[in-house]
Amino acid sequence: MATRLTAFAKFFITLLILGAIAGVGYVVLNKTSLGSSLKKKAEEAKQQTEADKTKEEPKTGFNDDDNTIVVQLVSWGGYGPGLYFNEGAEPNTKSRFYTDYGFKVRFVLENDLVNAMNAWIADEYDVAVQTADAFPLYTGPADINSYKPKAFMQVDWSRGGDAIIVKRGINTVNDLRGKKVVVAVPSPAQTLLLTALEAAGLKYSDITVVKTSDNITAAQIFKSGDVDAAVVWSPDDQLATKDVPGSKVLLTTKSESHVIADIFFAKESYLNSHREMIAHFYEGWMKGVAELKANPANKDKAARYLADLNKLGVEDAMGMTEVVYWTNHGDNLNFFGMNPQYKGQKGEDLYTKMSKNFVMTGDAEKEAPAWRNAIWTSAIQDASDKLSGPQYGAEASKTFSAPTAEDKSAPAIANKPVSINFASGKFQLDENSKTIIDLQFADISKSFANSRVRIEGNTDNVGSGPTNQVLSQKRAQAVADYLATQFKIDRNRFIIIGNGPNKPVPGCEQNQDEACKARNRRTDFVLVAD
Repeated sequence: MATRLTAFAKFFITLLILGAIAGVGYVVLNKTSLGSSLKKKAEEAKQQTEADKTKEEPKTGFNDDDNTIVVQLVSWGGYGPGLYFNEGAEPNTKSRFYTDYGFKVRFVLENDLVNAMNAWIADEYDVAVQTADAFPLYTGPADINSYKPKAFMQVDWSRGGDAIIVKRGINTVNDLRGKKVVVAVPSPAQTLLLTALEAAGLKYSDITVVKTSDNITAAQIFKSGDVDAAVVWSPDDQLATKDVPGSKVLLTTKSESHVIADIFFAKESYLNSHREMIAHFYEGWMKGVAELKANPANKDKAARYLADLNKLGVEDAMGMTEVVYWTNHGDNLNFFGMNPQYKGQKGEDLYTKMSKNFVMTGDAEKEAPAWRNAIWTSAIQDASDKLSGPQYGAEASKTFSAPTAEDKSAPAIANKPVSINFASGKFQLDENSKTIIDLQFADISKSFANSRVRIEGNTDNVGSGPTNQVLSQKRAQAVADYLATQFKIDRNRFIIIGNGPNKPVPGCEQNQDEACKARNRRTDFVLVAD
């Protein structure tokens, strides 16, 4: 008669069977080629499942997969080439990013940069916009820099889109000394203002800064009558000065032409994991720039897309495109320091300068990491073989006609007096003088690359007037010759004047002591609007 197994016995036997199966399975998986093959296939299946899941899951806030680049923009005409190439702001199958490269792009308008940064951190935006001069405010703070933001593309230069407006009686930047100036803090508006002050030999502490949150508010405060000057955007420069009798536009980025440059940035991890997409995004954008510059009808199309994005009339959108210079591939090579022959303003110049200035103004606790640690140039490098030809070449330096007699007395934008020591009766520059020119003049020449420069030599009253006049002219010419040779500046840009002893510093008209004589032996660097 068979013996019935108890419940416990059945359970014990089951455990033995399972253990045997597990043991055999372990041996098969870890000790045989069949097991290795099975494990490899399982891992590949897992990776594919995770990749499919990533593609299927939409980004936070948008119904987009990983094959769509989401780009944050602000209200600015510099983004016309991308909207044009994408056939609008929304992802679509007519976009040439899609037809040519197989991915989609969504452009999103977000003017609040705090909201934009939070959304970028949360991966709602893959790419965000800022200016090179303000980028230290993103790479400096540890909480933001932990995401490793990297600038990978220059979009444009502001050419009239930013301005300093002033009340009656202020005719040069020098006249801002002691005045109240409203400026958005921290922002590129500070860069425009600080660079203008430097061109006049002034410091931030020489004015009373009225801080505000944005340039639009700055224009409103200017109209209220509580300040003497304001840094604003176009078209608020024209609108605000119409509302304030006697006021005017002192200068714009047409003159201060190389200080505000828009850039795109992204997380280093995104750039590395989407290298091909970003390379094609850059390449397509550069093609858009070339086509807009080649055909006015294309520019009309870009303006329509800008109008749609910004909820503006087409005419107003076209006006947005008139105050920017769209940078192309050659400009990007220059901007990111990849052209050793280029002597003009680079992204590193702006970034490094404002990194220090933001500490000085109290807007940053410490200087940001070096420029080389804040950029990613793979897209530019990858496109260099594909974007050849004059349509992708860099912007040529402005060509100036020979100066006229009227230029010698043209109104100044700013006047910076600098003492350059010459040997008695001599006009040749020594190494110390060249260093002074490098530090005091070269940066201004690059920032105001579209303005004429009047170099005025001055002397004390020792010696005859005619002799000193000739000597001062030769000294001014020596400064111009050095700048032209060292920094490849058009010689016609310079207006050379020798004043001799005839323009002494106020208070030192009689050359009454050695200190006054030293102050009168100076070289004035005067910016003149062309």
